[in-house]
Amino acid sequence: MIIGFSSRVAVSAGALCFAGLLALMPAAAAHPGGTEPTPPGGPRAAAPHPSLLYRPGTQVRLRAGASRVPKVSALSWVVADARTGEVLAAHNAHRKLPPASTLKTLFALTVLPGLPAGIRHTVRERELRGIGAGSSLVGVAEGRTYRIADLWRGVFLNSGNDAVHVLAELNGGWRFTAERMQAKARSLGALDTRVVSPDGYDAPGQVSSAYDLAVFGRVGLRNPDFARYCATVEARFPGGGNWSYPILNTNRLLSGARGVKPYRGLIGIKNGYTSKAGSTLIAAARRDGRTLVVTVMNPQEGGGSAVYEEARSLLDWGFRSAGRVEAVGSLGAPPTSARPAAATPPAVAAAVPEEHGSVWTEAGLIAGAAGTGAAVVVLVLRLPVRRPGRS
Repeated sequence: MIIGFSSRVAVSAGALCFAGLLALMPAAAAHPGGTEPTPPGGPRAAAPHPSLLYRPGTQVRLRAGASRVPKVSALSWVVADARTGEVLAAHNAHRKLPPASTLKTLFALTVLPGLPAGIRHTVRERELRGIGAGSSLVGVAEGRTYRIADLWRGVFLNSGNDAVHVLAELNGGWRFTAERMQAKARSLGALDTRVVSPDGYDAPGQVSSAYDLAVFGRVGLRNPDFARYCATVEARFPGGGNWSYPILNTNRLLSGARGVKPYRGLIGIKNGYTSKAGSTLIAAARRDGRTLVVTVMNPQEGGGSAVYEEARSLLDWGFRSAGRVEAVGSLGAPPTSARPAAATPPAVAAAVPEEHGSVWTEAGLIAGAAGTGAAVVVLVLRLPVRRPGRS
């Protein structure tokens, strides 16, 4: 027996589906956050337009009772919440500047996952070629055998360009590593960064921004190895045979070196300096369940300790301002591949809670309703039409 439908039935079915689609649209408009619960203190203000962070000068949205942003001399800086990615305040966030050794954070994000820490490698002469004059070195020597973990400690603690060169060669070569770093930056939405020299050594055209560096720092904290290395204050580096020598983290907010008081709750991340870049710093700290990431690029006043003291004042302001400022932008959600498979040690504070959204988004509901309506109409129209007098 053939079941038939008239064209009137087909039109009615299509109309019903279209009505269902219209019914879903107001619900979607009324609930832009999906199933996200209303935060304490009432609904959040609408998210700022991303272009706020592209505006020159200082961007901050203070609520009543919030303290003013401290005055700092850096050409560019960012204060962000590591869990949510919200940028609490920024100054010239996307200004393109030489990053110096803070670019080693992107190097680690790119290379670290592919080189197991326990592998032992004997350094060859060609792996140490091309190190820039005046580079910071940890003391890697030709013919000496190191574990990969030793070389990473040389990168994070001593900012050793010699260690970077060896790791880059193991990764496929200097140029290939730069290309991979560039691709990694793009995948993270760090569009201000241009990689020429993977170690951060001054090179024509090599730039990043306070925004991009904050992105690298935030994603890095979600990798347990990265988080552990950047939080290490001191270690011993192989010196040949059974001999080793101590190395101290050059991030003075962490180590307290050269008269800088260590910052309470600091968990890294990376400092840098070149004559062209000046002093640069990515710093992260955790207090009372919150983790902040601060980047500071090229202070214009205060000498060699200024980058640490300006980062200190921005961190202090960020912790004081919890719940008292509206975000001026976002670092975006770290990709799934950057999230650790295993739990991160609490002391490192790398386990920033992951963010979960509704599985069924409003766009998905609307698209599903539209698709269902279209399918019903097509199916009905394709069925045979019963002619009068026929069975």
